[in-house]
Order: sequence, then C-alpha cells, then structure tokens
Amino acid sequence: MEYRELGRTGWRVSAISFGAWAIGGGWGEVNDEESLAALHRAADLGVNFFDTADVYGMGRSERLIARLRKARGEEIHVATKAGRRLSPHTADGYNAANLTRFVEDSLRNLETDCLDLLQLHCPPTEVYYRPEVFGALDDLVQAGKVRFYGVSVEKVEEALKAIEYPGVQTVQIIFNMFRHRPAELFFGEAKRRKVGVLARVPLASGLLTGKMTPQTAFAPDDHRAFNRQGEAFDRGETFAGVDFETGLQAVEALRPLVPPGATMAQLALRWILMFDAVSCAIPGAKRPAHVEDNVRAAELPPLSDSTMAAVREVYDRYIRPQVHHRW
Repeated sequence: MEYRELGRTGWRVSAISFGAWAIGGGWGEVNDEESLAALHRAADLGVNFFDTADVYGMGRSERLIARLRKARGEEIHVATKAGRRLSPHTADGYNAANLTRFVEDSLRNLETDCLDLLQLHCPPTEVYYRPEVFGALDDLVQAGKVRFYGVSVEKVEEALKAIEYPGVQTVQIIFNMFRHRPAELFFGEAKRRKVGVLARVPLASGLLTGKMTPQTAFAPDDHRAFNRQGEAFDRGETFAGVDFETGLQAVEALRPLVPPGATMAQLALRWILMFDAVSCAIPGAKRPAHVEDNVRAAELPPLSDSTMAAVREVYDRYIRPQVHHRW
C-alpha cells in the first residue's frame, strides 16, 4: 500500500482508503457481518483511513467502524460528517448548537471521546460564506471533541472558498475519470495551502467498474435508481452527474486502456492517484472481494502520458458537455 500525507494533520493515509456510505445504506441490500468482514479485510491490506457520516444508515456505518477499531490494534483514522440530518437542509441549520449535537451523536456511535476528522457534509453553498460556521468548528476543536475538521463539497467553487478558512484541513470532492474539473485550479490551491484532498465517488457510483450494462437494474432503495435527476440530493452524487447511457458509452471507449491483468475499476483508481494533490481515493465496498479489487489499484505502475491523454479525449468527447460547467 502507498501512503500519502493528509494535509497538515501529520497523518499518512493509505492512497486507497475506504468509503463507508454503502455499508450504511442507500446502495441496496447490505449485511452487517459482511460489511464488517470488508472493513477487516481493508485493514488487513493496509487501509488506515475510513470515511463515514452520521447519516449513513443513521449511525449504522459509524457503529460498524467502531466495532472495527475496537477489534484492531493498529492506528486507524476515521473521518465522519455532519449536517445532512438537517430537515430542512438549510444554511441556517449549520449553527453551533446543531453541529455540537451532531458531534455528540457521532462520538457515541464511534465510541470515542474525540472525532479524528469532522467534515461538513455538502452544505448549501451559502455556508461557505459564513465565517461563524467555521468559528463553531474551531470551538469544537478547542473543546477537545474534534481533532481536525474539513468539508465535503459538491462544487469547485465551494472547495476554493472553504480553504480560505485556516482551520480547514481537508476537502472531500468528487474526482474521477468522469469529473476532471477539480484538477484545473483547485488542486494547485490545495497543494499551496497544504490541504488534504479526498477523492470521493471515485468509480462514478459503479459506472467505472465496467460491470454495468443497459440492462443493469438497481433496488428501489439504491440511489442509482431514485436520484438520477437529483430527486433526493445533488444529481452529481449519482454516476458523478453523468447520464447513465452516456456513461456506458464512455466506459466502452475507456475499456481498451485497461492494463493487462487489471480491471476497469483499478484503472479508474490508478488514474486518480496520478494526481499528487490527492491524498487518497475512497471507493466504497460492501464485501471483502470489493476491497481486494480496489486496493490492487495502488500496485499498478504509473499510467503513461498516452493513456492519460486518451482518458482526457474520452472525457472531452462524452462527458465534458454534461458535467464540466456544473460542478
């Protein structure tokens, strides 16, 4: 496993880490014991950074990670998020009282007295223009309830605004072969300010596994069935905002680039790791086999200039018109 600096935290985190949305819910049926086996397999393979949120199964994902950490001896860094439990989900809800309440709930779920990393969970854009919100996060650090804090964003604009606040240690942003824009300006600014970058939705909700077809069906409780047009939350969270059929065409154009003996998912993850501003990619996994497939991406040799250019050409031809200007 390759390890990279996570901003100014002093942590070195696994380049391929673990995104724990799927083990909480929202991705079809999930089994807790199988999820726990996936978590343990990740730790066995050197993964030391796990990303979750209070809203993933309303604490279910956090509680599973607490079980993992209790059973392991090695150092494990856990990032969680707060804010999406607000109803309505408005900028005014991001206040000191609510954030403190969410933190207390996560402390209980994770069975700890201090959160390693707390991230605002894709708040409305207006939140990034309210210094008092980040002051409340500073207060939680001073109180010893949070070690570090960061943000999870939908848009590059939000990422650039967030890192103006000196306490922001990390930015989690959608970045994958179907979402190139963060590399244009934000990555350079993040490196300059020594802010860690977590690449989320790295496989475009599974599109970039290369396993889907026009006939692929999703369970009713899977966001890939009910959020394709942004019916429940930001459309960019589902297939990275790409129309499903267009995404399938782009995957077929990318397929010849897969290295011998590798999978499409591994190519997609290795592509992300070609950007040195990225601290880690956080693909999800519900089973140990998924973890093993993801982690092998870190073992692939660097991609050639011609492969990187070919990925860009596919993006420009199929994806750019749909997503580049939106996020």
